[in-house]
Amino acid sequence: MKKIYLAGGCFWGVQHFFSKVDGVKKALCGYANGRGVNPSYEQVYTDTTGFAETVEVSYDPQRIELEEIANLFFSIIDPLSVNRQGHDQGTRYRTGLYYTDPADRAVLSSVYLKEEQRAGQPLAVELEELRNFFPAEERHQDYLEKHPQGYCHLPLKTFAYVRLYQDIKLILDGEPDSIARMAQTAALIKERLGFFWVGFYRVEADTLVLGPFQGPQACFRIRKGKGVCGTAWQEDRTVVVPDVEQFPGHIACSSLSRSEIVVPVHGADGQVSVVLDIDSTELETFDPTDARWLEKIVHVLNT
Repeated sequence: MKKIYLAGGCFWGVQHFFSKVDGVKKALCGYANGRGVNPSYEQVYTDTTGFAETVEVSYDPQRIELEEIANLFFSIIDPLSVNRQGHDQGTRYRTGLYYTDPADRAVLSSVYLKEEQRAGQPLAVELEELRNFFPAEERHQDYLEKHPQGYCHLPLKTFAYVRLYQDIKLILDGEPDSIARMAQTAALIKERLGFFWVGFYRVEADTLVLGPFQGPQACFRIRKGKGVCGTAWQEDRTVVVPDVEQFPGHIACSSLSRSEIVVPVHGADGQVSVVLDIDSTELETFDPTDARWLEKIVHVLNT
């Protein structure tokens, strides 16, 4: 069993998130890298102790690698925010990766560098050796299990996505056929998240051709640069559309679609080979949380 210490804002949500990760044996709320011994929540709350709300994650390295834990950590924080996550503000809510095994630093540094490159600027995330850690009071442990309607700075959809992401990885493992992998992925997203339409379009020459999907009938072909799907392909980026009627050149495959997200999928050559298209009958369904997790999910298709 190994341990890593993660400061990601309010520890209630971080603890709840990692308790749902396969391979994590225990997630414990506490206070790390401050001054003094056994601080109380009330003392830490004053922002005078230097402690950060932190979760001790005990994991089985045979089931989950540290790199994956670090990647999951970055999926639930704003790495550019200084002393703030969500509505919570103060030095106690700063973000950090704290390790006890010096060998872990190289792994964490690699993930950190990739995130920094993605952000295009320095991260406001500490990467340090753990100096101290003290478990938080019992009332803070498993808070969201005890209080399902309690406050959490993480979007609630995050917890559904982490389960979906892990299940897709498990189900696709060992299946080599790309069409079968897309079909299963579309079915799982549709079943778990209940979107109106979920499917893939495959790149063939200068056209996107309909692939496996779940939902009502759809457009057979979409030209490059046309509509939301063609734009995501041409610009090689995830496109989030709060209101499809406001998107220039929107292609109305269904009049029931109100908002949309399209995520490019890259082939072995690094070029876009497929796009994942998801539609909702509600306005403003998709946001950066959906984008980040769906990007992680489509990455699984090529691994």
